Amino acid sequence: MKHPIEILEHYWKFSEFKPQQEAIIDAVLTNEDCIALLPTGGGKSICFQIPALIKEGICIVVSPLIALMQDQVNALKDKGIKAMALTSGFSYEDIDRMLDNCIYGNYKFLYLSPERLQQDLVQERIKQMNVNLIAVDEAHCISQWGHDFRPAYRDIKLLRTLHPNVNVIGLTASATAKVVEDISSQLDCISPKIFKTSFQRPNLAYLTLDCEDKYFKTVQILKKYSGSSIIYVRNRKATLEISGYLNNIGITSGYYHGGLSAKEKDTQFERWTANQNQVMVATNAFGMGIDKADVQTVIHHNLPESLESYYQEAGRAGRNNENAYAVILQNISDEQNSKNQFINSLPDSSFLKNIYNRLCNYFQISYGERVDTIHNFNFKLFCSTYNLPSILTYNALKILDRTSIISMEERFKNTAFLQIVIGNAALFNYIEKHPKQALIIKVILRSHEGVFDHSTEIFTQTIAKKTRLSEEDVIMHLNALNKAEIIQFESSKTDAQITFIEPREDDKTIHRISKIVTQQHGLKKDQLQSVFDYVKNDGVCKSQKLLTYFEETNSKRCGICSSCLERSKKSEISEKDSKLILNLLKTDTLSSRKLEVLTTFNRYKLTTILTNLLEKELIEITERNTYKLKMA
Repeated sequence: MKHPIEILEHYWKFSEFKPQQEAIIDAVLTNEDCIALLPTGGGKSICFQIPALIKEGICIVVSPLIALMQDQVNALKDKGIKAMALTSGFSYEDIDRMLDNCIYGNYKFLYLSPERLQQDLVQERIKQMNVNLIAVDEAHCISQWGHDFRPAYRDIKLLRTLHPNVNVIGLTASATAKVVEDISSQLDCISPKIFKTSFQRPNLAYLTLDCEDKYFKTVQILKKYSGSSIIYVRNRKATLEISGYLNNIGITSGYYHGGLSAKEKDTQFERWTANQNQVMVATNAFGMGIDKADVQTVIHHNLPESLESYYQEAGRAGRNNENAYAVILQNISDEQNSKNQFINSLPDSSFLKNIYNRLCNYFQISYGERVDTIHNFNFKLFCSTYNLPSILTYNALKILDRTSIISMEERFKNTAFLQIVIGNAALFNYIEKHPKQALIIKVILRSHEGVFDHSTEIFTQTIAKKTRLSEEDVIMHLNALNKAEIIQFESSKTDAQITFIEPREDDKTIHRISKIVTQQHGLKKDQLQSVFDYVKNDGVCKSQKLLTYFEETNSKRCGICSSCLERSKKSEISEKDSKLILNLLKTDTLSSRKLEVLTTFNRYKLTTILTNLLEKELIEITERNTYKLKMA
């Protein structure tokens, strides 16, 4: 059996492990159940990938995010390791063939979503596999007390029934003790080994800055720290606006959000990774799988929805252990804006029922019917068809997705309808002379019945996979066939794909999740309040606030966050400086502008002295906004 360090050197080209990695790998290799809490950038995937490569058999990896699964599979393939992901878009025949490959084809990793475990075919084939490890990524999703609870994660326990002698490892970047206990229980762990590294990032300065003009402050920060940066914003429109603004003033910038096509995402990501763009302006869709070590600053233009998500997003800075900065820009309206976005826009059960019923009617899903086919979805058209409020509707769809009523994948797709308008003999005569188009036609004929009889929805991305052409090339050839009057072809853009997972039972469907939804709404309120408490400039070290939230109670002040720096500057004020101000106020009440004229202090130092004297209750502010000595 090869030593873990040999595998690390061979595939990852590293000569030593990060903290805790080797201990976790050793525990997995001795068949212990493990729960690993490693911060963002701590190298969680290596903790299950290396032992799985050492052991005989295949590792089942459960993950909630399609993009993350695809990123990890592509990274493994680039290393020459056989891996696959059962994402959406595959037919029953595709899945049947892929699972056979996992049994007989020497594959080392099978990535799948928890929803896939509900399929009889998947369960039956996994039972036949030589499974060497069960890895649960984003394991906090299994706990109703976690910040992204997904009830389908509770089905992972089924894998332990199929393979009772196989150990499990749960991995997450952030979890409280209550969540860790719930993870252990839900995964049916036997005396699990808990591995937890400190959440402290000594090289990362957490800064909360009060500012009215966030654009101006952003430019100041980016010019002062000219390294690679991420700016997190609230919505897709803001990514375009801020990126355009920065480019106009000479700061190279790209943008990233869930609505971009895969090709657009790759282009933006590659330009940023290669440092052709200094800045990536993004929604929180830009996150999982980012492994860029030299990010110097992460700037949040809006308050995050939870400290768990903030810790992960901020933690993308400074992975090279160089000095780095995580900045929240806030102003007086941010708290109310956050309540409007994250709390006031949460749909109640009545609205959820309405959206679910509308969605079923929109796609003509019959009562009792469960379909696993993909439906291309135009969100704006859906909202306008039923006159629905967009934010509430979007949040309702996200809840239906998280609770596995539907699966919603957000990104632009080409939706297409096709009918063959010439006879069988004429068609085959034509495609004999056009081999690339012949391949496309043959795939369509095998996958779609009735294309000679009526206009049929086809999926250009699936055709591209099967023909090994790009989606753009598939559409180009279909347009050529349309022009040659071989087919009638219409295509348009959609911004999401919907798959129905649960059978349609209308109110009963929503009733099953109503308690979970209510509990999660309450948790969101608590989490947002923790964010409000964190951003307050109350003199408490920002790093200590974060660490206390994650139950590390013995930390020391970091000395580099905005609170520590403010406190340090206050301590630099001499007693002589304070006495000068007190003496001037003995004879009259004075404004800050007048005090600035009467002293040699700059505005910042004067403000600091006055704040310090106010805190000590030696002076007070009058109704005319001037300062006077406080009477004993």
